Amino acid sequence: MGSDSRVVIRAADQPGDLGWTVMAHGEVYAEQFGWNTDFEAMVAGIVGDYATGHDPAREGAWIAEVDGERAGCVFCVRGDAPGVAKLRTLLVTPAARGLGVGAELVNRVLSFARSARYSRVTLWTTTTQSSARRIYEAAGFTLTSEDPRHSFGHDLLGQDWALDLSPVTAASTR
Repeated sequence: MGSDSRVVIRAADQPGDLGWTVMAHGEVYAEQFGWNTDFEAMVAGIVGDYATGHDPAREGAWIAEVDGERAGCVFCVRGDAPGVAKLRTLLVTPAARGLGVGAELVNRVLSFARSARYSRVTLWTTTTQSSARRIYEAAGFTLTSEDPRHSFGHDLLGQDWALDLSPVTAASTR
């Protein structure tokens, strides 16, 4: 995968997409951060909830392919409060990093959230995930809180981020 690679973002609607999301998270985060299977189990819960009960008008999932191979993913799911969406499970495989895949996946979530008329998008990450945090900051997310915790076999600093979406108007959709 190089700078001349072909990147395609598509709906995560093909057999194996959801399983790949769980597997890739488990493998990449274990290798990169030494996280245990608690993290993979958390991702499996998110993916399982999406697979068995998502509302296609309000929730979506996408796969990034680079040269025809899965190389990233992201989900947009309903948040805990009305009008709030959650960005979940952003991942770009190490081989696909530096190609703009992460930014494209986040942009896909934000575009979807706007079209679904969400007013806010939130996400949770850790300080360990510096590349993802740079993508979130570039997209306009701001840090809203931090909390130390022991998760995935490590002491981590968890972070909540949020982005208020500008209202969709007739003028902005032309």
